[in-house]
Parts: sequence; structure tokens; C-alpha cells
Amino acid sequence: MTTQYDRPPRTAGTPPAPAADPKAPFARRLWRGRPEDPGWARPALWALLAATFVLYLRDLSASGFANSFYSAAVQAGSTSWKAFFFGSLDGGNAITVDKPSAFLWPMELSVRIFGLNSWAVLVPQVLMGVASVAVVYAAVRRRSGAVAGLVAGGVLALTPVAAMMFRFNNPDAMLALLMTLACYFTVRAVEDGRTRWLVWAGVAIGFAFLAKTLQAFLILPPLAIVHAVCAPVRFGKRLAQLGLATLALVVSGGWWVAVVELWPASSRPYIGGSQHNSFLELTFGYNGLGRINGDETGSVGGGGGGMGGGGRWGSTGWDRMFGAEVGGQVSWLLPAALVLLAAGLWATRRLGRTSVTRASFLVWGGSLLITMAVFSYMAGIFHQYYTVALAPYLAAVTGMGAGLLWERREETWAGWALATASVASGAWGYVLLNRTSDYLPWLKWLVLVGGLLAALGLLFLGRAPRNLALGAAALGLAAALAGPVAYTLSTVNSAHTGSIPTAGPAGASMMGFGRPGGRGEGMRGGFPGGMPGGQSQRGQGQTPPGGAAGQGFPGGGFPGQGQGQGNGQPNGQGFPGGQGFPGGTGGTGETGRRMGGAGGAGGLLNGASVPAKARKLLLADAGSYTWVAASTGSQNAASYQLATNKAVMAIGGFNGTDPSPTLAQFKRYVTDGKIHYYIAGGGMGGGMGRTGEARGGMGGNSGTASAISTWVEANFKKVTVGSATFYDLTRKKAN
Repeated sequence: MTTQYDRPPRTAGTPPAPAADPKAPFARRLWRGRPEDPGWARPALWALLAATFVLYLRDLSASGFANSFYSAAVQAGSTSWKAFFFGSLDGGNAITVDKPSAFLWPMELSVRIFGLNSWAVLVPQVLMGVASVAVVYAAVRRRSGAVAGLVAGGVLALTPVAAMMFRFNNPDAMLALLMTLACYFTVRAVEDGRTRWLVWAGVAIGFAFLAKTLQAFLILPPLAIVHAVCAPVRFGKRLAQLGLATLALVVSGGWWVAVVELWPASSRPYIGGSQHNSFLELTFGYNGLGRINGDETGSVGGGGGGMGGGGRWGSTGWDRMFGAEVGGQVSWLLPAALVLLAAGLWATRRLGRTSVTRASFLVWGGSLLITMAVFSYMAGIFHQYYTVALAPYLAAVTGMGAGLLWERREETWAGWALATASVASGAWGYVLLNRTSDYLPWLKWLVLVGGLLAALGLLFLGRAPRNLALGAAALGLAAALAGPVAYTLSTVNSAHTGSIPTAGPAGASMMGFGRPGGRGEGMRGGFPGGMPGGQSQRGQGQTPPGGAAGQGFPGGGFPGQGQGQGNGQPNGQGFPGGQGFPGGTGGTGETGRRMGGAGGAGGLLNGASVPAKARKLLLADAGSYTWVAASTGSQNAASYQLATNKAVMAIGGFNGTDPSPTLAQFKRYVTDGKIHYYIAGGGMGGGMGRTGEARGGMGGNSGTASAISTWVEANFKKVTVGSATFYDLTRKKAN
């Protein structure tokens, strides 16, 4: 029924390009492209990649160090090879980030070369975004032609969450690139049956594991099944190839794990995010099964699964990717992509087992569906920016589906399928734009009307003149992309900082963290997804003079007593309408100052503003200490580390809830003269209640941080610099 290779279609009416001369200069062949491509294809690709690069570079430094938690680790890795390898938060190697360290390596090498600055940290992420666009183009072009490849690459580049995360320093940029490569290599393995392609796919997934642990394994089932069924070699060899690919995955992802687990714990940093100093515990607990069932010991809010079908991190269910918390990030073309996926599988249903076109739909479409399903029902920590993982799969399916249906446009059903996709994208674009009704209110009508008019033209593709057909297709594409283009431009024109960034204009998501001055739009219960007692309402953090921008917790709802006033002290991260913290005596007075100002969820999500006097204080005689300071929680510590370019210990890791260092260890560090100052406030683990009594943190073993705080305050002299409080660990209080 078909040959081993499905003939890649070329654009109708375009003569094939002349065969490339293998003796021609490399630069000419690089510009010309493959012989089967039309002459304009490769220049168009380079134009797409250049435009993506320029778009993602726009005002890049406005985000500063973006997520200061990971930027501090980059700073540490640029000064210490030990910190580089383990992913330490500081050059003194006290504790690591809560992920493997591979995603930090490109940024750390960049900072080693170009110095510590925003561009050195973020440009490697931009390059990963451009590379992802190139890989998606290459994958789609092989099966569906250059035009379809350009559409797919453009869809990826213009997806709002992609435009944000490829300009941000979280692990997701490297993860998305490596998963895209894994899909590409798998399809190449199905094309010619060569083992090397599948081995490369295993290597890509292995290194993706070293970027973001078990999320890398989400697409393993569709990739393995497609190769086992469709590869053009005998069944026994297919199984052997899968075995070799699995071995490549284990080796490429496991070597680092083996070194970390076998390294004596006494001479390596504590594994951040774990409760027992184990990377395997981190992998299968907090970063693994805990994300699925919600039982995340040491997480914000502690362990425990979802509540009322949703949990602390938003409502779960089949429609989660379309909901108010996520929809505007990634789902613009998702309805159209699902229509095109179904149409592509229908069109290829009668092709032979080894059909590469059908295998491509199964690889990219299967990866899209399985990732959507997991994201939709996971009860643990879930942030909107995770959905960047969907963007390459969605883009590839859209490009392949549109290209295949265009080639078969003379068949009536193909025109109907394209028209349905156009209506779906236009109607859904209208819905998403209507959710931010104050943002370009006229655009939603253009999107809706454009999608409907294009659908009318697409219904008659087979009988319409070619120019009219092209016009209808162009109108449909423009209408589908208008919404994401607007949101993407809004994204690249805004700064994004903190731990939970969101794409699009203000109000595009129910959670409004991550953008200076950004507002939370009715976040459920006040914390991501809402905790018991919270009420959905609109809130806004207050920005004090000299502080960082407000990052309000809308409609705050933390279980506990007392009303949180949280006017956002040093870094302006208030808790409007909050109801205290678990186990606390309320959110007013001292708690409001400590939690809203230097730490708590304010410090958890973003760093502190470091005044020049504080920086000068920490740099004085800094060379005499391993850590110029220590503070509870990573974001507070990271801010001071980035400001001074010196190691600052993050007690308790990211949340302040990890049991490291112990009080005994901390006392020994102080006795040995390794730490100069203790910075009061900090993460959720070490706060003090209104009455001055030490309180527990938000999950995990937070007593360690509280015990250290109590011991320091009782024994060492206080130094106040502006609104920040330091304790000089070299000067004891007089008895």
C-alpha cells in the first residue's frame, strides 16, 4: 500500500529545486537546503529563526535574574566546580536546588565566560528556544513540506508560554528542547530503521531527566509503542533497538544519579527538596509521585493530596488545559490541533504498518495527549508554565495536519476538517480574549469573524481557484495566530521574576505571580489552587517605596487564625485578605512584617530588595568566611548572594523546610568562623508568630530553621540596615 518512506509532499505548483552539489561550499549548501525543498524554503527558515531570536531577546534584561533561586545556583556553579556538578545553591556547597543540575550547566558556563549578569543567565535559554523551533521545523518539513514546517515552527515560537519560558531560567526550556529532540529522533528511527536514531532518542530523554526528573518520562509510552509497531525492521530487531535505547537512557540519565548517591554525604551538599538527603527520595517523592497524588512532604503547604477535586494547585479534570488558570498560556490552537490530529490519523488509516506519516502523527500527537492527561489530573504542585512542554507537540501536530489536509484539499472531507479547525481556533480564541476583556477588546471579534470567514472558504477548497484557496488558508492561519501573537508580544514586553511566572497580559491567568506589579486574578483560595478557608477574590500586593514590585496573593486563604494584613514590607509581597498561616497565631503584627517582608510566601516566590548599605555590610571582610551570611529559605538568601556575588547559605532550602543544616551543624559552622551574618526573616520554615513564639513552617521538618532562628536571636547582636535585620555571628550578646 505504501513504500518504506512516505513521499514528502511539496507545495503545489512549486517546481523542485535542483539537486544540491555535494562539492559546493558548505555555506551555500546551508543556505540552499535539501534538493527536494523549493528554493525559498531554507531562506524562509533562517528568517523564522532570526525573527524568533530577536523576539525572544527583546528587553531580555528587564527580568533581571528572573528566578533568583536558580540564578543563585548559576552564580555558585560559576565559582565552584563542585557546586557546578551538584547544583548547589551557594559556592560553599551547603544545599542543592530541588532538581538535578544539568539544566544549570549551560547558564553556568555562560556566566563563567561573560560574568554574572542577566544576559549571561538568560541568553542560553533563548538559544534553546530557537533550537526547539528549528527541530520542530525539521521534523514537520520531512513529512509535510516546507510550508507546514514553517507553520509549525511559527506556532511554537508564538505560543505565549514558550515565549516566556525560553526567556526564563527554569528547567523547562532545556526539558522542552530535549523532549522535542526525542520525538524527532524517534520518527527518524521509524523512517529508516537505524538503531542510532533510537539510541539518540534515549540519550535525549536521559538528559531531560537530568533537567527535570520524571517529567522526562511522560512521553516514553507513545515513543516506545510507535517504534515497536511501525519501525521497518523485523520485530525482534525492534525489541533489541528499544532495549539499546533504554540502556542509553539509563546511562545518560543515571551516571549523575549514581555519582550523587555514592558520594559520601558528609562531603557533598545536602540534596535540596528531600527530607533525608537522598536524590532518589527527591525523584520519586517531592518531584515524582508527589506531583501526581499531591502527597509532597516538604512542599509548600505540606503533604496531602487534592481537596474537592482540585487541591492546593488548582482544579483538576479533563478541561484543566482550557481553564482560566492555564488556557491563555498554551491552548489557543489546542482545539484545532486535536481536530487536525484526528483528521491526520483518519487520512493515514489505510497506509501500511511502516507509514512514517502516520507514525509522525502518533509520536507527536501521542506525546501531546499523554502530557495533557497527566497535567490535567495531577493533584500535586502544578504551575501554568509547565505547559510549555505541550507547545512543541501542539505545533508539530498543527503543522503536519494542516499540510496533509492541504495536499488532499480536493477531497471534500479534507476541506470540512480544515474548516472545522478554523472555526475551533476562531471560537476558542474569542473565548480566551474575552477573559481579558479590557485587553485589546476589538481583537476577539476579528479573531472570531476571521476564523468563520476562513472556514467558509475552506469548505470549498477543492473547487475554488488556487489563489482563493490560498487566501482562505492564509486568513484562517492569521485568525488562529492573532490571539497568541498579541499575548506573546505582551509577554516579551513585560518583565518576569519570581518562581511562578505567567505569560500574557495582566489577568490572563488566575494566578498573577511573576510579573512586577502583576495582579492575581481571583486565584482560588489565595494560594495556588486555594487552601481551605480561602475565598476567590481579586487581590493586589502593595509596593512600598524602595521595595520590589508587589506580587499580591489574591483573596488570600491560608488555614489558621487571624487576618493577614500583609502590606508587603521590604519586597512588597502582601497577603491581601489572608487568614494567617497554618499553626501560627495570625497574620498581623510581627508575622505580617516577617512573612510579607523578608520571607514567607512573599520571600518564597520572589527575592528581597538588597539596599547598598546591606551589600556593603556583607562584603566587609567577606574573604574570611565560607558564607558571608545565612538566611532561612532560598529566595531571601539568593537575593543577597546575587547582590554580593558571595556565598549565602539558604537554611532549609527552597521552602525553608528541609532539615539542613541541623542546629548542631549550624553551631559548628559559627564556632569555626564560617558564617558572618544571619539575616532575619526568610522562608516559610523559620518565621516567628506575633507573640514571638517560634512557629512551624508550611510542611516538612521546619523545626530546624525555627530552632536556628531562636538560637541566633538569643545569643548574637542585632544589626539593623534599613528595614532588614542582621545578626553578627562573630559578636555574642553580653550576659
